[in-house]
Amino acid sequence: MISSNQLKYYSSLLYKKYRNEENKFIIEGKKIILEGINSSFKCEVILTTNRFIENNRDFFNKIDSGSIRIEVIKDSDLKRISNTVNPQGITAVFLKGDRKSANVSFESNSIVYLDNISEPGNLGTIIRNCDWFGIPEIILSPDCAELFSPKTIRASMGSLFHLNIIENTSLKSLYKRIKEKGYKVLCADTKGINIFKFNASSKIIIIFSNEAKGPSDEILKLSDEIITVPKIGGAESLNVASASAIILAKLTN
Repeated sequence: MISSNQLKYYSSLLYKKYRNEENKFIIEGKKIILEGINSSFKCEVILTTNRFIENNRDFFNKIDSGSIRIEVIKDSDLKRISNTVNPQGITAVFLKGDRKSANVSFESNSIVYLDNISEPGNLGTIIRNCDWFGIPEIILSPDCAELFSPKTIRASMGSLFHLNIIENTSLKSLYKRIKEKGYKVLCADTKGINIFKFNASSKIIIIFSNEAKGPSDEILKLSDEIITVPKIGGAESLNVASASAIILAKLTN
């Protein structure tokens, strides 16, 4: 049984400051938790209720309960460590690991670079799109939304655990290696070459930029080609996560 101080400690992980200080993050929902357990991330503890255990025996049959600490808490206490209006009845704390040593492998033909994606929901959805289309590696600029925020993780639907995601990295700092490795840099923008008429080279870095501001001048200067999803109807703009799905579908086909 956990103490009130431990419960307070776990609830602090709902805030970015404490996630960074403790190098941990908290997630909700049995599907995403199971994805995390089956990944390279280490699970510190699962916090759940008696009601959840009674109704989800199948979940606990899928995990090695002998190697993962499981604490049963009251429904009211679970709400204190929940970021959702209607908690499922289970949360878990994971360690981020040594994020500073993460490096771009440059082993795949397609890599996605995210430039100042400020909305966590968009960030998580793009991560999920990359996972769907087989993009194994994503690079995040220093001003992207937080990778381990509850909203980002929830929107990624567990895909965050499948990919190599490198944080706080400017495109400029990688540019020399990008060119040495033979990659062509493509930047998605509102104006550019029609993606449906574009023939990509064998190795590409695909950039998706800030939802409202678009790509920075520096990003545009470092890009070899500007690509776009052509507008046909009357919508003012296309959500960056939606645009990423269309572009990735075309480029990975």
